[in-house]
Amino acid sequence: MLKVSGQDQIGLTAALSQILAEAGVTLLDIGQSVIHDQVSLGMLVQLPEASDTAHMLKELLYQAHEQDLHVRFTPVSDEAYAHWVGQQGKDRFVLTILARRMTAEHLAHVSRAVSEQGLNIQDIARLTGRVGLHSSTANDKACIELTLQGKPNSPEQLRQRFLHISSELDVDVAFQVDSVYRRNRRLVCFDMDSTLIEAEVIDELAKAAGVGAQVAKITEAAMQGEIDFQQSFRQRMALLKGLDESVLADIAAQLPITEGAERLMKTLKAYGFKTAILSGGFTYFGHYLQKKLGIDFVFANHLDIQDGKLTGEVVGDIVDGAMKARLLKQLAEQEGIQLEQTIAVGDGANDLPMLSEAGLGIAFRAKPMVKENARHAISTLGLDGVLYFLGFRDQEIHS
Repeated sequence: MLKVSGQDQIGLTAALSQILAEAGVTLLDIGQSVIHDQVSLGMLVQLPEASDTAHMLKELLYQAHEQDLHVRFTPVSDEAYAHWVGQQGKDRFVLTILARRMTAEHLAHVSRAVSEQGLNIQDIARLTGRVGLHSSTANDKACIELTLQGKPNSPEQLRQRFLHISSELDVDVAFQVDSVYRRNRRLVCFDMDSTLIEAEVIDELAKAAGVGAQVAKITEAAMQGEIDFQQSFRQRMALLKGLDESVLADIAAQLPITEGAERLMKTLKAYGFKTAILSGGFTYFGHYLQKKLGIDFVFANHLDIQDGKLTGEVVGDIVDGAMKARLLKQLAEQEGIQLEQTIAVGDGANDLPMLSEAGLGIAFRAKPMVKENARHAISTLGLDGVLYFLGFRDQEIHS
């Protein structure tokens, strides 16, 4: 084992590997990281039986001295090497940590949780860009990604531990199997209200109709899962009867787009992802967002309007949780992709069916009951936090 550390510089690997090449060395493993211009390079090599080991070591030490590097050699026994090879094929996981500012406390709690479950950290990488010491803003982002090897003793205990850490330390933790599907997601489906937009449209309509408090109370109960969505939806719609159609355009124009939504959509579009709105809201507003954000598909409820007034009904079936899950599966089949390649993002109880069907289901700024039942959650960052769950680095993201 050859370990080299010191100031990073152009040509370092070329110079060292040339010396090894002249000795006829076989390269068995290699890894390198650079932190704050300090390089750490490791190479596991096999020396030929007849090689002049002393000459090679001398040349490496001389080269290291010339480049002001520290170099260390460690013999590896056949038994130790065989054990290392035997670890091949072990389960691998990717753990993503999101926060506004990353602290040592975040890493300490998360790394302790994985070690207690028998998982070993193989790699750690920063996905977000470099941040100035005094450039704190409300939209700061920090993300690190850990690659883990092993098998957790109790996946459910680990999940509960991550939920506790997230709640206590204001950090998001995602734990995913490192599979080919994780790197090849193709379809992303979003709830609309309180996900793509920071509002519940039906509540805004209710305010315009003068029944805001009544409708908001029913909406909250539905999102918490306290009452059936279809029942709550019909109750709220009935209260909107007689509302003038003219208010729809004004409400649409004032919808607050969720932090990170535009950055997320630009990036997904640039990399060929398909996107969809699957909403218990209304097509009028879904199509407004479709045009604004470049979304491919919209499925929502169609308001029934007669003589310029809302009738308090919708045309066709109500898009509830079960319908969202069916639509997700239909879109995946239509696009010729596996369900494991889909992503679903939502905040309410009626989003749980599609979150559980998707390959990656994310509860976004969700109610406690939803967060508890979803496999993954984002509460600290904006919607563009989804990109870090997919392994994107800031330099690959379109602003």
